[in-house]
Amino acid sequence: MKKIIFINRYFYPDHSATSQMLSDLAFGLAEKPENKEIHIVTSRQRYDDAAVQVSKYEKINNVYIHRVWTSRFGRQKLIGRAVDYLSFYITAAIKLLQHTKKGDTLVAKTDPPLISVIATIVVKLKKAHLVNWLQDLFPEVAAELGIKIVQGKLFKVLKYIRNQTLQQAKMNIAIGELMAERLRKEGIAEEKIIVIQNWADEEQIKPVPHEQNSLRKEWGLENKFVVGYSGNLGRSHDFSTILAAAEELRNNPKIKFLFIGGGAQLPNIKQHCKEKGLNNVMFKPYQPREKLDQSLSVSDVHLISLKPELEGLIVPSKFYGILAAGRPVIFLGSKDGEIARKIKYKNCGWSISDKSVNQLLNVIRISNESSKHSDINRIKLISRENYTKTIAENKWKKILIEL
Repeated sequence: MKKIIFINRYFYPDHSATSQMLSDLAFGLAEKPENKEIHIVTSRQRYDDAAVQVSKYEKINNVYIHRVWTSRFGRQKLIGRAVDYLSFYITAAIKLLQHTKKGDTLVAKTDPPLISVIATIVVKLKKAHLVNWLQDLFPEVAAELGIKIVQGKLFKVLKYIRNQTLQQAKMNIAIGELMAERLRKEGIAEEKIIVIQNWADEEQIKPVPHEQNSLRKEWGLENKFVVGYSGNLGRSHDFSTILAAAEELRNNPKIKFLFIGGGAQLPNIKQHCKEKGLNNVMFKPYQPREKLDQSLSVSDVHLISLKPELEGLIVPSKFYGILAAGRPVIFLGSKDGEIARKIKYKNCGWSISDKSVNQLLNVIRISNESSKHSDINRIKLISRENYTKTIAENKWKKILIEL
């Protein structure tokens, strides 16, 4: 097999779930003797801290990592993020042109948006192959989030350009059935669409009993029922219902809300809790990957939120790690959405309206009363049978070999 070159703005080591899956896949493919070279073209930034300096080049477990220069405005401001995107487009294009040879395969993720345009140009010039790994659909996500600059005529232009890169690719990997449906409606050929769901590393993430979990003790959560949210607190998620529930339960000493992670909405959430005096809400930063099983196992039940208008455009990746840790899920959003369907068919939690505080309160009380060890083992088995790294890696390997 020729070189496989992945393109993504962030890459291991960091705390982004999608970047962790990229590292899982890249390192997994590099272990196979038939894969001669696995390369990553990425930035020198960390997902959780744009100021951290990382090396320009390194080789880890037979994966060649090329980190290109970008501006460092960070993820908090949209204008600064756009400048970071532009600088990555330019420097990544130069690096790809240097390393791509005839017959190589470029796998373009969707961070930054429309990086597939750069990849399409490179594969045409170098007579290589393109696979788009779609973690979200831009510009639809931006438009739904109310970013005015990508609405109107520009929205149509950007979507047309995006669709051209999908049509010219050898394959487009959608991470959910609803996303695949959207691609078909956009006119992308059926034979160029395949669904490979995101996953969790079954060897790394396992249920950790409370009595063996050092983080529960360190964070003072012993003898508490912990309602957790782990991951990105971004604009795609609505936290008003969660915060309203925390306010209603503020006088219940046994229930604690725990936010682990960061994102654009974190400062506002912290400020809200401070103003309301919500001492039953705790905040912790992203945890090191080696502690992921412990951090996910701290909570007794996990919250996932997705604005209904974003269904088919995004699939929250945190779902897979939560199941690997054997924890049930409370999903706030569309009851006909991707995660809601999985919860219903696999019986691994509850789905409620994203604005129903009373429903959320009832489910928290039910999950508190029904939590038992047998559920942990059952949910872990669901993860093992459906959403593991091994399952996804085998599907990826088949596609790449066919190319």
